[in-house]
Amino acid sequence: MHGQSAHGQSAHGQPVHGQPVHGQPAAILIGPPGAGKTTVGALVAGLLGLDFMDTDTVIEAAAGKPVSDIFVQDGEDAFRALERRAAAHLIGSHPGVLALGGGAILDPGTRELLAGRRVVYLETGFVSAVHRTGLDAPRPLLFGNPRARMKTLLEERLPVYAGLAWITVPTDDREPKDIAGEIAARLAPGGQNGHRQNGHGQNGHGQNGHGQNGHGQNGHGPAAPSS
Repeated sequence: MHGQSAHGQSAHGQPVHGQPVHGQPAAILIGPPGAGKTTVGALVAGLLGLDFMDTDTVIEAAAGKPVSDIFVQDGEDAFRALERRAAAHLIGSHPGVLALGGGAILDPGTRELLAGRRVVYLETGFVSAVHRTGLDAPRPLLFGNPRARMKTLLEERLPVYAGLAWITVPTDDREPKDIAGEIAARLAPGGQNGHRQNGHGQNGHGQNGHGQNGHGQNGHGPAAPSS
């Protein structure tokens, strides 16, 4: 298996900045539905020579059916229980790049596990999220009126995503390969972690890595939000 060695080195023998020694993720991607966590995460892993995993894949393997079927047949509570277990296992053991499902951060225990990790928030606006999910696979939480559901979902989750972020990377009007390139550069040795170097300026939460973003100090392990 390619990926991290026990000493936090990439498959190319170069240490990955911030990579914990004991088999913990080099980066954990979070963000709303449509942010591109799986696509971007796989690209980042490829650039860094690491393995990629997402919680939905683990959940589907455990349940033996797609996430959409779990929601419909077993209910959201059953899905969240599977998601909680998958997230806890992968956050503590996956030595590569990890993508969490959009709602995983709603669980207080998962937020506690994310505190102090290399959490990458893929910031996505309402219009982009609606457009991307409308063209993507069925989203159980968006049944009915997708635009209204997405608006409510974002209002609930965006503060939580921002509060957990070690770095925040905008995704609107950008290609996945460009987003992945920025993330990989900021994770690499000597990369500008916590800085915005891609011409988009600083995000609305303050200077990452040099101050508080309203939810915690990026680069120093933000405290998990209470809601």
